Amino acid sequence: MHMPSSSHSLIAGFLLLIYSVPVTQCAIELYHGETPGVVGVLDRPMTRESLADFERSLEESSVAANTLRPWMQAVHYFVLNDCGAKVQLGRSGWMFYTPGINTITQRPEQSQSTPHDAIAAVRAFRDELALRGIRLIVVPVPNKESVYPQWLSPISEAPARIINPEMRLFMDECAQSGVETVDLFAVFRTESRVPYYLMQDTHWSPYGLDIAARAVAERIGLRGSAEFETRHVEIEAHGDLVRMQQSPALESRLAAEAIQTTRVLDSSSETATVLVLGDSFSRIFQTDEPYDAGFIAHLAEHLGQPVASLVNDGGGATLVRQELARKPQRLENVQVVVWEFAERDLRLGMEGWQIVLLP
Repeated sequence: MHMPSSSHSLIAGFLLLIYSVPVTQCAIELYHGETPGVVGVLDRPMTRESLADFERSLEESSVAANTLRPWMQAVHYFVLNDCGAKVQLGRSGWMFYTPGINTITQRPEQSQSTPHDAIAAVRAFRDELALRGIRLIVVPVPNKESVYPQWLSPISEAPARIINPEMRLFMDECAQSGVETVDLFAVFRTESRVPYYLMQDTHWSPYGLDIAARAVAERIGLRGSAEFETRHVEIEAHGDLVRMQQSPALESRLAAEAIQTTRVLDSSSETATVLVLGDSFSRIFQTDEPYDAGFIAHLAEHLGQPVASLVNDGGGATLVRQELARKPQRLENVQVVVWEFAERDLRLGMEGWQIVLLP
């Protein structure tokens, strides 16, 4: 049967569209003196992991994807209310981190850490510090979706207890093992007109971190007499959940979040008696704009004494303790270690939950 010419044209156009992307990619890479990325599949054994890495590297280096994706992401957001794979759009413009949601709603994968791994690491670290006469206080920071599930889905309600069964198990095991904790889940269940978290970010708001710092200071109980100079500041910024979408077109059209906070000046000291080990929840507003306005600075203000810190972005589970093991002199004057890490790190912590021995 004779195929009409219009069909030939459609087939030709379809094949041209399919093959133009890899051919253009190879041409650009050769023009820049690079080996075409598609050749990389020949340099490694054919396993599921290697093929997944190969596919990921092609996606990350794709000129077509990097050119078109930012615009497509903006269209998806404004037309379809779709924020991509890592971000879930909730109610009234609230954004949530999809991997964080998954740690609450889905069963763990075989490669992920467990609460038992975490509690074993916590006990070992508590004992290591106790040998040096140092007290440990563990501060798990709730996932944003654990505090505001009602802003993620209209069928959800404000939580009456810790939603995540793995976190409930962890907190119970800490209590049974005599590990001191600060239950921010209970603290954040108190109704407040000012949100504890930022709308466009995975992290807490200036109000939330200040409330957390006050709760931790009360648990420490070592009140000093220092008075710090404070300055109220206002900034406008897009949160990390917006930046994760890697779309300048989206950022230019989406209003930044207005943030009011307080800087606490000269509140850090490497010789302080309180040392904070933390992750990005300790970093936000502390070592980025507006600076000296994060959890660490506000903890110092509520304690009335300077605070020392070691912060590893994303490494609250293990990496920050490994850094401390490489710098044991940081414990020289310390009486209390506050160990802050994100709830989602029970499963997703970098390098899992390793036992780290102090020299």
